[in-house]
Amino acid sequence: MNEAIVGTKSMVVSPHYLASGAGDKILQRGGNAFDAAVAVSACLAVVYPHMTGLGGDSFWLMQQKEEGKVRVYNGSGRSGREVTRDKYRGEKAIPTRGVKSAITVPGMVDSWDAVLKKYGTMSLAEVLEPAISYALFGFPFSKDQHENTMNNLKLFLEQPDTATVFLPNGRVPHVNEKFVQKNLAYTLKELAEKGRDFFYRGELGKRIVRSLQEKGSLLEFEDFAEHQGAWVEPLSTTYRGYTMYQVPPNSQGFVGLMTLNVLENYDLRSIPHGSYEYYHLLVEALKRTFQDRNEFLTDPHFSAIPLQNLLSKSYGKEIANEITFEKTNDVTTQPIGNDTAYAAVVDEQGNAVSFIQSLYFEFGSGVIAGDTGILMQNRGSFFSLDENHVNTLEPKKRTFHTLMPAMACKDGNPSILYGTQGGEGQPQTQTALITRMIDYGMNPQEAISSPRFLWGRTWGEETQELKIEGRISEEVEKSLARAGHLVKRVSDLDGMMGHAHAIVIDDQGFLHGGVDPRSDGGAFGR
Repeated sequence: MNEAIVGTKSMVVSPHYLASGAGDKILQRGGNAFDAAVAVSACLAVVYPHMTGLGGDSFWLMQQKEEGKVRVYNGSGRSGREVTRDKYRGEKAIPTRGVKSAITVPGMVDSWDAVLKKYGTMSLAEVLEPAISYALFGFPFSKDQHENTMNNLKLFLEQPDTATVFLPNGRVPHVNEKFVQKNLAYTLKELAEKGRDFFYRGELGKRIVRSLQEKGSLLEFEDFAEHQGAWVEPLSTTYRGYTMYQVPPNSQGFVGLMTLNVLENYDLRSIPHGSYEYYHLLVEALKRTFQDRNEFLTDPHFSAIPLQNLLSKSYGKEIANEITFEKTNDVTTQPIGNDTAYAAVVDEQGNAVSFIQSLYFEFGSGVIAGDTGILMQNRGSFFSLDENHVNTLEPKKRTFHTLMPAMACKDGNPSILYGTQGGEGQPQTQTALITRMIDYGMNPQEAISSPRFLWGRTWGEETQELKIEGRISEEVEKSLARAGHLVKRVSDLDGMMGHAHAIVIDDQGFLHGGVDPRSDGGAFGR
């Protein structure tokens, strides 16, 4: 469980082995990392449909070797032009399921087009081929999809059109039973032939909106037609000789950088890995940075975010000085969804792509757009209806986003690509992974497989528990409880810890791939 896959030329990691295989196949056909990444992304939309899909968003962090510059593509969508707080009058919050939660335009398809046009060498039709094949001819129903389907039977009772797709013949498919999505296959085929604008400005977009409006949607065709993702500059800091990159707001990525600025004030190598001090320090640093995230994070076009101060080394030291090893500090957060798929690709030329995509909750809004096979995200439900809240709902606005792919570079070259599923858990798991790899010298598989923690509330939970996996010692558990942590022991490899994956490029140029044993993932190295 702790041995990484090692490649000499390329590496693909993702939360589903079929998607990783699709990316590897594109590389073998002469495609580059960008071609392969889009193939993986599209394939995940088919074989991991409860976690991601054409109705969702994505963020891309990448470096083209010749260009030598880390770039970001923000593939998240905005709320519709007619989506206002008044439309939810009398409600305390935006519903988390149903058509009134599907109020933002999906950004993922646009991101495929943008990445391919800027850096790809293959056509959209070529890279969509594996996804189309799995949708049309079927694939083995995964363990993760089975578990998530079983946990959401109530949702399917409320959304019969969705149940028709995900409960074929009126039941949950068995693990490894063939699962076919013909409507999605036909949609992908048309998209491959007609391109991005078919989704946003063409007949497919009209069909999606028409179907949603029949169910009471607030989205309009003009919202789709006006959608455009954005090339933006990454955020960065330094940590132990590495330059650490994250995507900027509306992503929570800056939390990962802030936390490393805090931890840099400690000699972690003098703190035994897996000890009480290790877990307590990481949790306390993260809790404190979450406070700033909750205060400031939203669409930066609507509210200024003081990133220069938040990411300063002096502020990191200030936070570090607030932490004691004797007791925990109280911090509150709001529930955050956890359905996401992270993947990464590095090719023979040294091109690197770290990317993540999501429907927000598992199965998103629960609403399928007509006969398209497209499941719509519920990302917009994270907007607040409080007019004084920084992330208040407004028309044509991007919401606070949990998605945060990461990359560490050394001497200007990608060295570590990493990320995870898990909403509130993303910065927590990323911090555990990067400290394990950089401070403790673990290979990516060892770092991913080691016991993890999850502090705070994910959606649907009202506690502020510190969940720890069963392999963490009783002595550490008791010490955490004595310090004031509300500790709850979960299973040894618990799915609520998210699905993390990573690629490390060593000094020889070999590529070490790690995938999460909590997922159905696979690493393909050449």
